[in-house]
Amino acid sequence: MSDTLFIIVPAYNESANIENFINDWYPVIENHNTSGQSRLVIINDGSKDNTEEILKKCAANRPLLVPLTKPNGGHGDTLLFGYSYAIEHGADYIFQTDSDGQTLPSEFDSFWEDRNKFDAIFGNRTDRKDGSSRIFVEKTLCFILRMIFGIKVPDANAPFRLMKSSTIAKYINKMPQHYNLPNVMLVTYCKYYNDRITFKPITFRPRQGGVNSINIKSIVKIGQKALKDFKEMKKAM
Repeated sequence: MSDTLFIIVPAYNESANIENFINDWYPVIENHNTSGQSRLVIINDGSKDNTEEILKKCAANRPLLVPLTKPNGGHGDTLLFGYSYAIEHGADYIFQTDSDGQTLPSEFDSFWEDRNKFDAIFGNRTDRKDGSSRIFVEKTLCFILRMIFGIKVPDANAPFRLMKSSTIAKYINKMPQHYNLPNVMLVTYCKYYNDRITFKPITFRPRQGGVNSINIKSIVKIGQKALKDFKEMKKAM
């Protein structure tokens, strides 16, 4: 079957990681390009370092790599931009991961092999190596989703997920423009509306270079807004 795959990757100040990331993940899109239209799309979210220049250099001899640049809007805004781009350009399947080197391309094939069985396959970070504070935040998030939406999921925000383009298209317009937690809500909508989904264990390493732009202060701020947004979106469901 010739399924068009778009791999969507947000990048912000990732000059320490981005070239290694491309070297690791470009073979994945090459190996899954039976339609001739599959693409690795990396979206530079207004980086202040030379991420954009590195992307352009790497794309010069990699025809399946699409480097895009947009004004800084945050991780969630960049995901929504990327998902919309993939849908508009004919993707059948959209895979999302991050550019910080925490996920492994070797684990992609097990997701791809099951693509026809599910509407979405989400990663489950069963053994996280990115710190106890982030594990606590994820567990708290899953608890809040259970309380507000009545859903039980093991991992709501893992940046390793393969989704049918049609599944994302059903839900993307239910979220506010520039929404900051679209991956969380995609899991929530899929579970709430009983789509065919599953969770697969994935490896989640420490960040491979650079500095994480999200700290505890920003997490608290995001959490406060998320609670308000969750309640508003639940009313519309």
